[in-house]
Amino acid sequence: MSVRVRFAPSPTGQLHVGNVRTALYNWLFARQHRGAFILRIEDTDPERSRREYEVQILDDLRWLGLDWDEGPDVGGDFGPYRQSERLALYRDYATRLLEAGWAYRCFCTEEELERERAQARAEDRPYRYSGRCRQLSEREVRERAKAGLPYTLRFRVRPGPIVWEDVVRGPIRWEAEVIGDFVILKSDGWPVYNFAVVVDDLLMRITHVIRGDGHLSNTPRQLLLYEALGATPPVFAHLSTILGADGTKLSKRHGATALREFREQGYLPEALFNFLALLGWAPPHEVGELLSREHLLELFALEKVSKAPAIFDLQKLKWMNRAYLKAKPLEDLVSAVAPYLQQAGRVPTPLDEATRAWLQRVVEAVLTHVEHLSQIVEETRIIFEYDLGTALTYPEVREVLEDAGALDVLRRMERELADVPVITTEAFREAAARVREQTGRKGRALFHPLRIALTGRPSGPELDKLVPIYEIGATLPLPRPIPSVRDRLRQFLEWAERVRAESPSR
Repeated sequence: MSVRVRFAPSPTGQLHVGNVRTALYNWLFARQHRGAFILRIEDTDPERSRREYEVQILDDLRWLGLDWDEGPDVGGDFGPYRQSERLALYRDYATRLLEAGWAYRCFCTEEELERERAQARAEDRPYRYSGRCRQLSEREVRERAKAGLPYTLRFRVRPGPIVWEDVVRGPIRWEAEVIGDFVILKSDGWPVYNFAVVVDDLLMRITHVIRGDGHLSNTPRQLLLYEALGATPPVFAHLSTILGADGTKLSKRHGATALREFREQGYLPEALFNFLALLGWAPPHEVGELLSREHLLELFALEKVSKAPAIFDLQKLKWMNRAYLKAKPLEDLVSAVAPYLQQAGRVPTPLDEATRAWLQRVVEAVLTHVEHLSQIVEETRIIFEYDLGTALTYPEVREVLEDAGALDVLRRMERELADVPVITTEAFREAAARVREQTGRKGRALFHPLRIALTGRPSGPELDKLVPIYEIGATLPLPRPIPSVRDRLRQFLEWAERVRAESPSR
């Protein structure tokens, strides 16, 4: 039988990175074995399930680069692929178990069950259903049902051990006595998770169940159901928990935890794909950690996944994303950053060709300072905002204002550039060389005042890159015009005169 695996999220919220790692491992395993990757929506919690979450889940998975062979949107031979549309199937299988004696009607009220749970807590022991309805006679069952008393269907757990070989965790043994008879069908006719999953996996011919170890305690129940149905269970592989850098379970206090959050922050899908693949599995040391999708498909081995908890290292993700950003063509990066700049009101929507070409220069100038794309708004302030009102917050700016030689450099540079038809990087360098000859200032003494005047900041991208960016940008129809090199020199000198005139020390 060919490999068939499934990813079955509940549409009750956003995809957590742990869920996404599970989806990714299932996808890798299916594609490696030329099998089928099935997407199933487990929406048997009608109060919390939302169709908008389902749409978002599918969209996020596609963004990451995962595709599926069967699912709610693409169909398949074993649908429907939403559990809420499979209720008749669950009721049919529940009836089979009831008629075969593997299940029985339970008329216990929630109040009675709560008293049992409270007693277990008082005696400091794990709760297990007492089985009181297990002993009801056929006549008692008929009378209670005829009286209209609501009931659930419970599975009759057999005694003895439950054992299986887990691909990740090795041999596991579970004593059935600690489980207790569990509900498979609620009084409203909706299935309980463990039962619905078994029916679905059975009918969808799932060969391998790859999921988080939070489901480990569900596996014995599911194996009992397979046994009762006379079916061969799938192979199980339980992936370890993902922990934060502090060794505690990954949560909101560690920062972003949902795929959508990382997507909105501007992490590249290929970087996240690579990073998540290494959360619990490591490639051979000699190949490194920056691996393409094709390379991961070649190297990934489910049996090599570690059973030790995986650590979500945000700094490593940032490093990896920077590496993928640097490797991406500038033209593609422009398309990726444009929405952030458009939302900030920096560039027009849609982009014209001249602005798109100019943005390639902008992105290249600031790329070394960007860890994820949303940072582009902050990192390009030096280009889009010329705010001398805040320049005095930098001590280096005050130094320039108090340095007569530095201001002389700026006045001479302004004169040297006055008659230059087009201020290119080369023209700027030639003008700076003439000012160096006139003033005797060189190196930092020459270029630091020029940086301060042109940017209003003491540091940033190379001036050789900023000069053409300012010059070309000044000619573009941007929502908020940016000053040219000449305008910046003039404005700074005028501002410097005012500040110096108003200074109490003068």
